[in-house]
Amino acid sequence: MPDAFIFDAVRTPRGRGKADGSLHEVTALNLAAQALGAIKDRHDFDPGLVEDVVMGCVDPVGEAGADIARTAALVAGYGDGVPGIQINRFCASGLDAVNFAAAEVMSGQHDMVIGGGVESMSRVGIGASGGAWSMDPTIAVEHYFLPQGISADLIATKYGFSRDDVDAYAVESQKRAAKAWEEGRFKNSVVPVKDVNGLTILARDEHMRPATTMQTLAQLQPSFVQMGELGGFDAVAVQKHPEIEGLNHVHTPGNSSGIVDGAAAVLVGNKEAGARAGLKPRARIKAFANIGSEPAIMLTGPVPVTEKVLKKAKYMLSMWDSFTKQSADERGRRAQRARNTDDGSEDFLNRMGDLEGDHDDWYSPNFRAQTSDMALDTQHIAIQGDEANLGYKDNINTDLKKDTATSVGEVRW
Repeated sequence: MPDAFIFDAVRTPRGRGKADGSLHEVTALNLAAQALGAIKDRHDFDPGLVEDVVMGCVDPVGEAGADIARTAALVAGYGDGVPGIQINRFCASGLDAVNFAAAEVMSGQHDMVIGGGVESMSRVGIGASGGAWSMDPTIAVEHYFLPQGISADLIATKYGFSRDDVDAYAVESQKRAAKAWEEGRFKNSVVPVKDVNGLTILARDEHMRPATTMQTLAQLQPSFVQMGELGGFDAVAVQKHPEIEGLNHVHTPGNSSGIVDGAAAVLVGNKEAGARAGLKPRARIKAFANIGSEPAIMLTGPVPVTEKVLKKAKYMLSMWDSFTKQSADERGRRAQRARNTDDGSEDFLNRMGDLEGDHDDWYSPNFRAQTSDMALDTQHIAIQGDEANLGYKDNINTDLKKDTATSVGEVRW
């Protein structure tokens, strides 16, 4: 089976996913095209060598609709002959786009593919594409549908994480995000978004709030109390998980994942294709895995999928020094992982997090299709999953999102 190598990975800065965000006037298509264009412009190779473009987009409707991958490839100048396909696996869409790209290469069907993702959450809101899971009572009732915020509160309640616990992690996350930018850890992966005149619109993540403190977070009210009580979702959570008496709502706008706009692209290919294009492999994708998880609690998938992909790659959990997960309502999953994969170390929870940075996973990088943000300047091994990546503490940063897809990669120098 051919090896699948990563030759480059870029992302745009993350714009605040609101009407006043810097990227609000930039369409999802434009964001995707700029990410693809950066891959092409950074290397002197024939874009016709790319045999497919796979892009994750959770709500492919309106201006983000049809096959945004194909359209973005055309806009980015890849030529008429480069095809594209859009996929949706919820928050894991961008990650699985990279997995699908790797699968095309590893199967021998294609030599070079781009995987990526895009979302303009300020222009195409969450849930814009609808869906029976949440909207059809015959499905939602039977399978205990819960909004993600309620699921995260359910996890925090079930595993005993208090408001102070999650606020404290949010504060530290903000500090680490700011430090990563100050130390230039994204200088090789983040490409600025420009307007039609070539002027820079945004060159740095704008959703971070490094001045966040426990005191400022304490002033925020929980976000999902009204939804849970008046919408009946608290009762659904208790019905599905009768071991709890009620939900402790701890999620606020200050300790939940952020809503942002952005795009990313990862160039994947076999060794021979890289040589033809004059590219140096930066990492090798060893394995990937997918699972489904119980719909009500939903956000705990990174635990079993991590175990699954480690087994496929013949790695052991004890080999990994740090964990980073980026996704909606990060804290609940982080808590669940701590409960279920504690390796006996004295302070397992505190070392959960990519020690190299990109820890803004609360006001967060977490847009649903963000695929890859890699600082590939030191040797590392990394496993990336439903907003989860595990890695030796050398250096990797990967933002990827939800339902549960995971990859394992190994740097090759």
